[in-house]
Amino acid sequence: MKLSHRITHITGGGSDGWDVFYKARRMIADGVPVTELTIGEHDIGTSHAILEAMHASAMGGHTGYAMVPGTHALRKSVAARIAARTGVPTTADNILITPGGQAALFAAHTAVCSPGDTAVYIDPYYATYPGTIRGAGGVPKAIVTSPDTAFQPTAEALTQATKGATSLLVNTPNNPTGVVYSAQTLQAIAEACKENDLWLISDEVYDTQVWEGAHVSPRSLPGMAERTLVVGSMSKSHAMTGSRVGWICGPADAIAQIINLATHTTYGVAGYIQDAADFALNQGETAEEEVSAPFRRRRALSMQALEGQNVVRAVPAQGAMYVMLDIRATGMSGEEFANALLDAEHIAVMPGESFGQAAAGHVRVAMTIADDQYVDALSRLIAFASTRAGAAP
Repeated sequence: MKLSHRITHITGGGSDGWDVFYKARRMIADGVPVTELTIGEHDIGTSHAILEAMHASAMGGHTGYAMVPGTHALRKSVAARIAARTGVPTTADNILITPGGQAALFAAHTAVCSPGDTAVYIDPYYATYPGTIRGAGGVPKAIVTSPDTAFQPTAEALTQATKGATSLLVNTPNNPTGVVYSAQTLQAIAEACKENDLWLISDEVYDTQVWEGAHVSPRSLPGMAERTLVVGSMSKSHAMTGSRVGWICGPADAIAQIINLATHTTYGVAGYIQDAADFALNQGETAEEEVSAPFRRRRALSMQALEGQNVVRAVPAQGAMYVMLDIRATGMSGEEFANALLDAEHIAVMPGESFGQAAAGHVRVAMTIADDQYVDALSRLIAFASTRAGAAP
């Protein structure tokens, strides 16, 4: 039987970008020890206090259907967090709770894109972005950035690429690059959205992981609150990746319509998980800093490990739980390098090409293992790259 074009073409007919990851997992399953630096999974679990709150809620009976928009308590807590951090008045009516940030990305694009509408995103990009747009019926269009501008889109590129489009998707702090968008970049994004009458979808799931500068939500810029849908999540901020709790924040009338979509798709998030998320948010910024601290520390260790050589260079690692490394001096593509590194050193990293054209010749390293193991793996990666650079013509 034939399946729909929409579902069979979600990946665009090619690789989904996760080939090296799958190869590493096969090696692990076969008993080969692999140092795993591919995905953004914390090396600490969800805190016991959050799990205890989840358990208490479940044992207390909150195991039935939860309200589709989310519990009022959690929506209020998310709204209060956003209002405090951005200065933009935000209430529960501006919030929809979703099964993770990925569901929020899909719902946001489904809400603003009619079939065939052009939806723009920035390359490099998180691997699911173009497929999410296709799944929502949109036509993905990339703005290809450059290592020369630290992968920040230029004002000219933003304005030109978004002419005739319906939406623009941005992500800061950025996965995969670790770049935090500058005030100039954010202003250019806002101007392009207003000039070309776009919806802005702002993926801010790494907003608690900023090592240099400050995170500014584009929703807080003049004239942007009414045209911005912010995607957030508990996954990175509270190490709750498996709990699948995210949200969309946007204009109340838009959120009301997206709630109708949720009624016909996800039908909400388990109540006891929402209660745990509400408990977690109400522990304040100290709890979030405890979760982000290992990555702040490993980012500093990364910079130390890269000193004294010029074969492997870091893209400015200003935020998120990754460092993007430029390995073009080896003469290899990111995919070639990642596969060779996995074969030779049993270290798994993601090729830059997994995230689009712009990051070709780079690899993304997740800072997600213990400090001593991480430093050892990074040192071996640098040594491997130096050997390959010496052999390059």
